[in-house]
Amino acid sequence: MILFVRDLTVIDFSYLCAKRGMLGESYIVDVELLGGLDQTSMVLDFSKVKKVIKQAIDQLVDHKLAIPALSAALTSDTSGDLQRLSFQSARGHIKMAAPQQAIVAIAAEQINEHSVTEFLQQQITPLLPDNVQQLVLTLRPETSNGFYYHYSHGLKKHDGNCQRIAHGHRSTIQIYSDGMLSPRLNKYWCERWQDIYLGTAEDLCTPADLQHLSANDGDYCFRYQAAQGWFELTMPAAHCEIVDCDTTVECLADYIAIQLKQTDSTKQYKVVAYEGVGKGAIAVS
Repeated sequence: MILFVRDLTVIDFSYLCAKRGMLGESYIVDVELLGGLDQTSMVLDFSKVKKVIKQAIDQLVDHKLAIPALSAALTSDTSGDLQRLSFQSARGHIKMAAPQQAIVAIAAEQINEHSVTEFLQQQITPLLPDNVQQLVLTLRPETSNGFYYHYSHGLKKHDGNCQRIAHGHRSTIQIYSDGMLSPRLNKYWCERWQDIYLGTAEDLCTPADLQHLSANDGDYCFRYQAAQGWFELTMPAAHCEIVDCDTTVECLADYIAIQLKQTDSTKQYKVVAYEGVGKGAIAVS
């Protein structure tokens, strides 16, 4: 017997890629459980699927930075609860120091749908009852005919896991100019923010301000204290855009709307910005 749950959850996280640097990603998760029926004539109660599997996914990968533990481009060490990592990508050197709970190491040379799926199946299968013989997870990006971009960020004021300095999303966007959807503006902003780290200006610091990292010439340096601990990050400047606001989806939608209005004040703009899948904010200027 096969029990299935479509759209069980969405994983929002960032990962390190040898070619593209740091990428934000959003995967929709589908689940299949193969097994016999238990004493309640079920493979597994749907409420337990959500409680056990979704909770495990959230704890293992969601809102973390996934690092390819077998990549020659990566070095990493820990001191107490703090983990430091260094990653040499084609886009430049990326370094981070953060609480260990903000990072997940996956035993692969590359982070992709396959390696993340395999990791999750290995970790979650032992949590399931004996009558479940096989767990099959399918990770997939949102199907979209429009424009989208991958971005990473951190929200130091957030009470939950969004405070982690390097997590992200794969997000669509819809920009309207005088009530009409504008493919030109959608394309422009998605190209501008493709594979971007969006940094808040007040989180910038000098290399001398970093306690656990050293910075290369041309890097942006970020640091902040959040409820989960101390975070530091250095990123190649060409990999970043610095904004004068927090990087919540509400502020980002407003940021784009203001930028558009400054470019042409004669038009009215509506920005529908998504944070991953199925959620976001709307700003009008």
